[in-house]
Amino acid sequence: REPLAVASPWQKLSLLSRLNHQPSVNPGGIDINPVASTLRRHPKRHCPTSSQSQTIAVMLSDELFSSVCGPPIAANTAISKDVGIYAHTLTPTWAVKASFKKSSAPVHCLALSDSHVYAAQDQKAHVHVYSRARGNQEALVPFQERIRCIALAGDVLVLGTAEGRLILWETCTGRQITTPPCHVQAVSCIAVSPHHVLSASDDSNINVWSLPRLLEPGQDIGHEPDRTLSNHRGAITDLVLGPGSNPETNLCVSASKDKTCILWNYQTGQVLRTLLFPTAPLCISLDPCARALFVSSEDRSLYVVEFYGDKPLLGSRSAELASIVMQINSPLGVADEDVGPASCMAVSYDGTSIVTGHVKGKILKWNLIDNSHPTELANLNASVTNLAFTPLFSEKQNSQAATIIKPNQSQRQYTLTAQLQGDLNQGTRFDRMLNTNGFSDETIAQALASFGASASSS
Repeated sequence: REPLAVASPWQKLSLLSRLNHQPSVNPGGIDINPVASTLRRHPKRHCPTSSQSQTIAVMLSDELFSSVCGPPIAANTAISKDVGIYAHTLTPTWAVKASFKKSSAPVHCLALSDSHVYAAQDQKAHVHVYSRARGNQEALVPFQERIRCIALAGDVLVLGTAEGRLILWETCTGRQITTPPCHVQAVSCIAVSPHHVLSASDDSNINVWSLPRLLEPGQDIGHEPDRTLSNHRGAITDLVLGPGSNPETNLCVSASKDKTCILWNYQTGQVLRTLLFPTAPLCISLDPCARALFVSSEDRSLYVVEFYGDKPLLGSRSAELASIVMQINSPLGVADEDVGPASCMAVSYDGTSIVTGHVKGKILKWNLIDNSHPTELANLNASVTNLAFTPLFSEKQNSQAATIIKPNQSQRQYTLTAQLQGDLNQGTRFDRMLNTNGFSDETIAQALASFGASASSS
């Protein structure tokens, strides 16, 4: 690539635009900044004159959403009682970027898209929908049963009810699919992947569903789970999925009131490892690369369990059988007593820090680099129930829902309502597939993933 000489403000703006719109991952230490790499290879060719010498800084900002539920803890007039959802910036400095009023979302009842915020309300059959662009409440969506948890799979909002059902709502069309009671107790948490939905319940079971079969029009065959994971002996408190889509490495981790966390291959139903803690784990999260598990328990302890450390828990190098229960006793740290146990957590995009939300209103940040005592980021004066980072680089979409379409069970014809984005004259994915010799690697990989999901469910 020809070296670049940055001289004018217009060139600098163009350079920043390219850096912001060409995100890349960095596996194995590969240089993801081609401009900086060129500067290092050709330092003399890029030294600006004294009149041109200026500094260009590109900083990625972590945006964190939080929600609260319940009455105010103290008579603090500095904190608005009407605000139920906050949007914070974590870096470079902690600040409140936006807030959304009139919401009381319990644990596992917050979901984010690029355009909207979805919040199921405590002990109600309502979901509040907020527009991120306008910063206000767009709709109140009623359902037939009380909602216990929600998760977003693309444009489909998946809801778990107190009666043990799943409801799938296509937010762009208004189409609604309701399953029979799939659990004997309430659905406590939901996790989604591009091809699967996992529903966990107070009945201690986890159901694995094929998302394409659930969404198939006019078919009830998808209204039965593909398999049930049933090794727990207590209510499921949290459920997370790994980032991979390979059927052989589909990792999920469940936490339960029976004081265990179980690592599963959810496509095969195989138990990969069982972890036992001194007290019940309340919330869990995976490292962005699924290398470690972070667990917060009832006694305010935060644990870090490495999967591939000196004694690997997973993979061919694991020295112990998967059936052997591993006792976890040494926490990374313990939160102060006046903070209370954590009810939710989120891991930063680089995996170097953890943010936990606590029942007494505090949000703490744990630094994994120096293993220091957690620092307090905020006091929201109500129980913090959900924390979620927004992606640094959103996947490019050809369309976006400007407004949502409320569900209508009696509707038989559906209209897709979306706003087209980008250059309409630009080549589409279909054009690229049509003009490629044979099948591209991307097309083959997606087809194999879809066939693998269908085969495992049949």
